[in-house]
Amino acid sequence: MGRNTRKRRMPLATKIVAGAAALTVGGGGLVWANFYASAHEDHSGHNRTRSAAAQVATIDCPDVGQKIRDVPDRARGEVDGELATMDSQITNAYQRLATTRRAQAGDAQFVQNSILGPLKDRRKAIIDRIQLEINRAGGKADDNLDELAACQGRPADQMQNGDGQNGDGQMDDGQNQGGDGGDGNGVAGPVADDFVDINDVQPNTRDSRNGLAADGDGGSTGTFTTDCGVNENNLFNSDNLIAAPGVDNGAHHTHDYVGNQDNDAFSSDEDLANADTSCQNQGDKSTYYWPVLRLQDGTQEFDANDQGGGAEGNIGKILKPAEAQIRFVGSRQGDVVAMPKFLRIITGDAKSFTNGDANANTSWSCSGFEDRQVTDKYPLCPDGSQVLRTVNFQSCWDGQNIDSANHRDHMAFVQEDGSCANGFQAVPQLQIRLAYDIPTPTVENGQVQNPYAVDSFPEQLHKPITDHNDFINVMDEDLMNEVVDCINRGEDCQ
Repeated sequence: MGRNTRKRRMPLATKIVAGAAALTVGGGGLVWANFYASAHEDHSGHNRTRSAAAQVATIDCPDVGQKIRDVPDRARGEVDGELATMDSQITNAYQRLATTRRAQAGDAQFVQNSILGPLKDRRKAIIDRIQLEINRAGGKADDNLDELAACQGRPADQMQNGDGQNGDGQMDDGQNQGGDGGDGNGVAGPVADDFVDINDVQPNTRDSRNGLAADGDGGSTGTFTTDCGVNENNLFNSDNLIAAPGVDNGAHHTHDYVGNQDNDAFSSDEDLANADTSCQNQGDKSTYYWPVLRLQDGTQEFDANDQGGGAEGNIGKILKPAEAQIRFVGSRQGDVVAMPKFLRIITGDAKSFTNGDANANTSWSCSGFEDRQVTDKYPLCPDGSQVLRTVNFQSCWDGQNIDSANHRDHMAFVQEDGSCANGFQAVPQLQIRLAYDIPTPTVENGQVQNPYAVDSFPEQLHKPITDHNDFINVMDEDLMNEVVDCINRGEDCQ
């Protein structure tokens, strides 16, 4: 498979992470430590539970980016760059956590003294720079951001798939990547508990914070569908133009792209407007992107040794959706207004496993079982049924801004009655439904064979709740007006 190959500027922090991660690559992929297996097993004739239980599975850091408000426009680029460096620091710390198994077992204070303590100091330095940049640009930085510098270790609390260690508790040398799970990777997640048989999900319940779908019996009831394919052009990269503009590998996981074909961290609005599009309607140059799904079957993908891919635990066969349905719907309370060009929307939270589910917006299901939706589990679908990923984006706009400092405050979900609060205006609501043909994983004796999982930041352990979607509106004015008119007239258009 191909990827966007535009020459990039790589920040120093990213180079450091790349160099550190490269040290653990062997046999074509990165072997991440498994903290779960040895907490439940005795491989060498004496109980190892105590030392294993004292260790941690991942690193939990406060999300500084979501706490920042009122960043002056001229400081946003610098602040986004600092936040991206902070993400790289977490990735680097997690990589160290995952490759110091012996040291942790022998020293109860190793994680705190050698990983979490230095990480806090580095984060504090970045927070200080962020505050300085905001104040220099005429803003007023939050003096309490320093409280977000410290991170915690999250203990292992469940059986891990794919051992990633030898029987004596040491890391594999990279030549034997199968582990007990036999999935050929040894990455940290997913685990058996991340999956659920769709038949065991109660119908007509939805534990997703997927937002209220705007379409209904009242208001503006039309729909507009845009067909942009399923990434037949093989456009992949691990950038995030919205959250980390100008930063190579800002996402630390690989994205699928449909629509705009010039989408990477260095794309300007002018680049987007002048780009080709995979959408059948050439007036739609919007970019629609989401983290790829992978089948963890040992396949060496094009990014098996790259940052964002195998070097950060995202390993296995990339699964393209069999179908990507993209449509815009209306408001239950009245007409919608046009989205401004270059409006940016992030829905869901790539860090929900450590951040909590306040911004989680994931809906997993199976075809034929659409009345059964789950947020924090991957569904095990019966033969002939497709895995479904569905998301309803925020559809209330503040009427002024195409983005905000935390990339969220300019947009909101509708209220229970379908109306927008705080003077926000209803815009067409984007809904994306992705359908995948995936062989059903087997879960036996607390382990999962050949799991599939969403790409994630390494420390998020491929949890399903971290799924998310991104959108930048690059429809031309005539097409956006057509979308609005169609929806407000109650018609179904494409």
